[in-house]
Amino acid sequence: MKRIAGLLYGALAYAMFLVSFLYAIAFVADIWAPRTIDHGPSAPPATAAVIDLALLGVFAVQHSGMARRGFKRWLTRWAPAPLERSTFVLLSSAALLLIFWQWRPIDAVIWSVDSPLAAGALHAAAAAGWLLVLSGTFVISHFDLFGLRQVWLNLRGQPYAALHFQERLHYRLIRHPLMLGFIVAFWATPHMTAGHLLFAVATTSYILLALRLEERDLIAAHGDEYLRYRERVPLLLPWPRPHPPQSAHPLQQPTGGKP
Repeated sequence: MKRIAGLLYGALAYAMFLVSFLYAIAFVADIWAPRTIDHGPSAPPATAAVIDLALLGVFAVQHSGMARRGFKRWLTRWAPAPLERSTFVLLSSAALLLIFWQWRPIDAVIWSVDSPLAAGALHAAAAAGWLLVLSGTFVISHFDLFGLRQVWLNLRGQPYAALHFQERLHYRLIRHPLMLGFIVAFWATPHMTAGHLLFAVATTSYILLALRLEERDLIAAHGDEYLRYRERVPLLLPWPRPHPPQSAHPLQQPTGGKP
């Protein structure tokens, strides 16, 4: 019975991820949703900025705090290990939904692109960013990243084993394609308001800081293997790098998955 409950818990967490991910697209693009980055409860600009930064801060603390190896060890002392990833996904999704619910728009226009061709190109770039995020999760095992594989193996009574990372597709070009996808999606807009700019600057800054923490954890987990991978493959921008040496070993899958 506990294993079935664990599977249901993992399915609930995954459903929360799907809702928050789809709403995030509508929120940032300012489409199809009652509350978006440019439409929602009004507040004076200074008050709105304080509220919005506080909301983003809650997400940053929750997301990066729970992604650290020390927190995972603490959590699994009292919670079943197969539910650790689902718990992370569930609380991350809840933190995102809190942002979408309580965000205060700041309407001042920073730039507005009137050309239909240029606006269409920016919309296409944003869509490509979201596609890069989603497709990147499947390259590194989508269902493991969001906790479903863990609860499924637990249901079947099979031990969990981390998947080996195959250096292919996105991950042959850059080390963190998901984060690049988010940055592109957040900045590529034909109508940039002050609220949207605040969101883009704050989230980009958080991503760059969180990647430093994630890289530190990956080096601690994989040692020289990850150091060799880091030498061959750039962080976010696919600048040309020297060809890897013939003796390079395959890299195991990063344990954190998200910053």
